Amino acid sequence: MLSIVQAAGWPIWPLLLCSVLALAIIVERAWSLRTSQVVPEALLGDLDRFDAKQLPGVEVADRLAHSSLLGQLLSAGLRAVIDDPTISDARLRQVMELAGRRVVHALERFLTALGTIATAAPLLGLLGTVVGMIEIFGSQAPGTGNPAQLAHGIAIALYNTAFGLIVAIPSLVAHRHFRAKVEAFELELEAAGERLYGQLTRHTHAAMRAVRGMAQPPHA
Repeated sequence: MLSIVQAAGWPIWPLLLCSVLALAIIVERAWSLRTSQVVPEALLGDLDRFDAKQLPGVEVADRLAHSSLLGQLLSAGLRAVIDDPTISDARLRQVMELAGRRVVHALERFLTALGTIATAAPLLGLLGTVVGMIEIFGSQAPGTGNPAQLAHGIAIALYNTAFGLIVAIPSLVAHRHFRAKVEAFELELEAAGERLYGQLTRHTHAAMRAVRGMAQPPHA
């Protein structure tokens, strides 16, 4: 492998860097996009048993925020209602949508870089091949060409194209796989957020009715 890298010349070094980055991103995303880290089944079950008449405390919201990405979304809604029990529906939705955008951003982290590597790696391989071919034909003086040496030089130049494809294909497959997982998680997060929003609005509506009832003067 080392002899191939040395023979392929300097154009293969950017490909080696891309391969290391792609591997690091694939491992990191595979670890971060586990169901237990994004939408734990236990947390979804707790959401079904959520009682809007008695909100959890701040400690529960803190634990939710550190449990998973879904927990961060739910914690944002809970904190908003705990801080202001009479928060308007529009403001509560705005808070949860902002938290949802932060969660989606965390889900999609590094995927753009992985897609860029998948696109750029074949081009870098082609660049290495072109550079190698230029050097090969430039070294062949008229009347002194050696067919064996020429064939060997072409094979060396093609190492760059092969290595570029070796980097690009797994990167592309991983990018498509992670993109599909992110889209599925986004649907689950959106559904869970809507369920919590409906439960929290029942609490805020009750709190607003209680405030209006206390504000009304007693009947004579």
